[in-house]
Amino acid sequence: MKRSTFLKTSAAASLGTALLPNSIMAKNLLEDGLVDSIGIQLFSLPKTLETDFESGMKMLADMGYSEIELYGPFSFSSQAAKDGWKAVTPMLGFSGSGFFGREAIEVKALFNDLGLSIPSVHTDLDTLENHMENFAESAETLGFEYVVLPAIPDDRRKTMDDYKKMADTFNTIGANAKKLGLKFGYHNHGYGLNMVDDSIPFEVMMDNTDPESVFLEMDIFWTMAGKADPIHYLEKYSGRYHCMHLKDMKENKTFSGDGGDASQWVALFPNMASAGDGVVDFKALLEVAKANGVKHFFVEQDMVQNPEVALKKSFNHLIGL
Repeated sequence: MKRSTFLKTSAAASLGTALLPNSIMAKNLLEDGLVDSIGIQLFSLPKTLETDFESGMKMLADMGYSEIELYGPFSFSSQAAKDGWKAVTPMLGFSGSGFFGREAIEVKALFNDLGLSIPSVHTDLDTLENHMENFAESAETLGFEYVVLPAIPDDRRKTMDDYKKMADTFNTIGANAKKLGLKFGYHNHGYGLNMVDDSIPFEVMMDNTDPESVFLEMDIFWTMAGKADPIHYLEKYSGRYHCMHLKDMKENKTFSGDGGDASQWVALFPNMASAGDGVVDFKALLEVAKANGVKHFFVEQDMVQNPEVALKKSFNHLIGL
């Protein structure tokens, strides 16, 4: 199936935006839909959660979201990760992450009350390489299964040799995670998806990793921005994609370059849209994703404006498929 197969006309973009009265009706609709549950990556509404974590989580639960993906750094993350986060937060306009100043047991109690679960967390490479045991301890409390790297640091993916070395690093991390009862996943951005010296860096990396210990989380938006076909990769690496980030594109735009630096990512932020408000045919995509092993689907609309409206739109569109 080609990329054009899951691009739809703008006339259909308004479908699925009617508000549902409550999360009970949403749950009933999910039982008849393509997916059993819809999750959300909390980087979608960090400012809301930093202001009032409890109210923000209740809002998500009331919308119908039932699975949560956290993002780091956490209290147990490496010092380098904390320092890096501290350096960028003035630009972001918020500093909340991890458990948002709470203990894991407090988060677990709140989520239990709201009917929320945590299958996955995002973290940094340094913590994955050097502090994996901290995730195992936290997972005992919170119940998450996946520890996911959201992006490879710039200085560790400059050449094809870097990608080959990263494959070795991923194998080590994956093996360590497996020993501790966890699963390691890699979330793609748009870099590494174009041909370099007759090879595609992402494929070189994946072809040299252990399929039993290195899994994948596909980001639909960044895959398409990197000029790649999500359907192609779901089928090529069937069984390895366990999680997926769902966000729509207002227009089918790609990076100005190779997607290798954050400035190119930021340039495309205005092209993000709620599911159903853009060009992605999520029905076709989810059908292929489920057939090839994806288990968890997370809406992600990075730092979206008006999350109470935008995130509800995404949820309503997805449950109607």
